[in-house]
Amino acid sequence: MKKPSFLERLTGSVPAKDYDRILDEEHTFGDNENEDASTFQTEEDWKHDETPESAPQEGELPVDMYQTNEAIIIKALVAGVSPSDLDIAITRDMVTIRGIREEYQETNDDNYFHRELFWGSFTRTLVLPEEVVIDEAEAQEKHGLLEIRLPKLDKHRSTQLKVRSNVNQVK
Repeated sequence: MKKPSFLERLTGSVPAKDYDRILDEEHTFGDNENEDASTFQTEEDWKHDETPESAPQEGELPVDMYQTNEAIIIKALVAGVSPSDLDIAITRDMVTIRGIREEYQETNDDNYFHRELFWGSFTRTLVLPEEVVIDEAEAQEKHGLLEIRLPKLDKHRSTQLKVRSNVNQVK
């Protein structure tokens, strides 16, 4: 029997009788020809099976987004990222932030006690709660904090147009 995935266990899509067989005290792995527990000899084999090394992971940039009366403000920590490595794409109702945080490894992997910092490419797409004026958007980075200011589109603003006449113009 194939080991049930986390989602299958969580949703209960695997029949309970299969769990009983797995959890039975008398059951040992390898009793069933369909089980292939022997393919994973070490803990390292389990880790490498889940995420292939050839597929780089892309992180999701955590952000704060709030509004003032005039603008929508987005803030994100981008410490260690050069402003030239940031790509911010804006439409009237959406913002996408992309970047790369390069790792400068000072020691080999065996000498680390903790490795929690994210290195590599990241992206974040946000749907805006209101339309914004793209041409007036501003972004600045200070001490590793990116702040994007997106002026809101003033839907109540109006202007008077003067009508020109083409009667007096000769072509």
